Amino acid sequence: MIELRDVHKTYSLGGSIVHALDGVTLSIEPGEFIAIMGPSGSGKSTLLHVLGLLDVPERGSHKLLGREVAQLSEDELAVLRREAIGFIFQQFNLLPRLTALENTAMPLLYSQGQISFERARTLLGEVGLSDRATHRPNELSGGQQQRVAIARALINRPQLILADEPTGNLDSKSQAEILALLQSLNAQGITVIIVTHEEEIARIATRVIRMRDGVIQTDERHRSAPDQTVPATASAHDAMRPGVAGFLEHLRQGLKTLAANKIRTGLSMLGILIGVAAVVAMLALGQGAKLEIETRLASLGSNLLMLRPGAPRVGGVAMESGSVLRLTLEDVAVIRERLPAVRDASATVNGRVQVGYLNRNWSTQVLGTGVSYASMRAAQPDVGRFFTEDENRRRARVVVIGRTVLDKLFADQDPIGETIRLNKVSFQVIGVLPEKGASAWRDQDDLIVIPVQTAMYRLLGKSYVDYIDIEVVSADQIEPTQQALEALMFARHRIPVSQQQDAVNIRNLADIQEALSETSRTMSYLLSAIAAISLLVGGIGIMNIMLVSVTERTREIGLRKAVGAQRRDILMQFLLESLVVSAVGGLLGILLGALATLLLAVAAGWTTTITLGSVLLAFIFSAGIGVVFGLYPARKAARLNPIDALRYE
Repeated sequence: MIELRDVHKTYSLGGSIVHALDGVTLSIEPGEFIAIMGPSGSGKSTLLHVLGLLDVPERGSHKLLGREVAQLSEDELAVLRREAIGFIFQQFNLLPRLTALENTAMPLLYSQGQISFERARTLLGEVGLSDRATHRPNELSGGQQQRVAIARALINRPQLILADEPTGNLDSKSQAEILALLQSLNAQGITVIIVTHEEEIARIATRVIRMRDGVIQTDERHRSAPDQTVPATASAHDAMRPGVAGFLEHLRQGLKTLAANKIRTGLSMLGILIGVAAVVAMLALGQGAKLEIETRLASLGSNLLMLRPGAPRVGGVAMESGSVLRLTLEDVAVIRERLPAVRDASATVNGRVQVGYLNRNWSTQVLGTGVSYASMRAAQPDVGRFFTEDENRRRARVVVIGRTVLDKLFADQDPIGETIRLNKVSFQVIGVLPEKGASAWRDQDDLIVIPVQTAMYRLLGKSYVDYIDIEVVSADQIEPTQQALEALMFARHRIPVSQQQDAVNIRNLADIQEALSETSRTMSYLLSAIAAISLLVGGIGIMNIMLVSVTERTREIGLRKAVGAQRRDILMQFLLESLVVSAVGGLLGILLGALATLLLAVAAGWTTTITLGSVLLAFIFSAGIGVVFGLYPARKAARLNPIDALRYE
């Protein structure tokens, strides 16, 4: 069953080399009951660990069930351990968070990919603990804990039981019960190897091996072991891959671990929570600002060019705007006729007027525009109507007012049909412009719109227009239209080449819109990047907490590896715990971010918009932070040597 030939194992202790095993040669047959004895430091525990595949020799040959151990990887050793060997430890090594039943069934998670409690209940009944199955280790006596450990060792039907001082911490009654159980197991054909100082155990063993200074001094057989055939075990290469049930069990155990340290878990979540809340709130602010800008830009119209007289320089001196070129109403007709890419054009004059209604007065801006202004500038009245081309030609005294003027003059009164005075000239209100909004430097609703000819000849006394709005059929036609428009104006107004520079000023509103949109996007990215820093800080917090957890649970990791856990099992366990912390923190952060966004919108009056994309981005990023920053602690845990982990204090 087991064959050791010239096995050596050394340790470095305080700068000196200790030969724990020094050329040990040993053969163990199936069905034997062996007691390994010797003083402290004799190498008996090291021999037991080598026999149990928790440690590997530095030199020599070690065969278990015909397989050379030195040729197996760590994961293959784990598979062979869980298929063939059961461990009973002096310190019991029960997980305090689990009940007796859960502790007993725990190795099944690694051998079967899921936990089934049917066999665990049967084994607890066989060791006399049926009524204590739901109790935790701190609710059990020492003897009861050791019986749970025996039941756990038997859960995978091992061929070999290795017990390290199983009665060392027990009273005489419990000791007798444990020895009786071990004898019963041996009688069933299971090979039992015990490390002990007790001569009483030596008397009931079929074979006693005594060691000193890493060497077997005596090997006494009291009676022969019954003839048995070693049953075949699964190949060490056949690693059980955890399915959905195993994944859920890992998750359940991770949740139990986190729940057992509520304050620490809460503090770990706090960093992620704040980071996600900041990301959600900042993205909502950025998206709100973007929508606000888009709304404002939509009010300006689309694919627009604005033609103004320029301020040319003569001899290095800037002349007055319009000193070289004056725009007229005839220019509007020529632009429509000569430029095929132009959909429409509208002349505009502007000025300041004092407007009055009854005993109320207000100073506001007046725009004299063409009929096309309403469609080009997205200014179709919400209430009433816009003026017509006939009214423009007749220089009718009709007016469309903005929301601010409405509030100042009429309050809640219906203005349609009422007469107001503009610089003491009476006008009839025929419509109310849609709300455009206000900014720190301009209120777009504080204006009055009248027909352009009425403004020029009845109100402002101008024979020229201040600028012309030109709507182009498509965005890709804006640049060539701009060039053609400039050439047309130079030709029409006979501007000499020497004065053509800066003679006209053509503003491309599409460029302005794009610049504002790009600025909005940049601000959104900047705000999100600032918020993401807090997420990174939260991720570092998770990594620190998980490293502490790995240190605190080193013995647990060693136990799980001893009962058959592979590296990926330990990796999954700790990664899931990290993922749960970050995911729950992310969900709570989304709720907090939504609340913060609502408060900003109500208290500060800011435009905010939470989108599904921003919520998903924040959650996925938080979960990713948990995985990335949890990976190092999880890998550290997975790479721990099982025997070093079990010895950790």
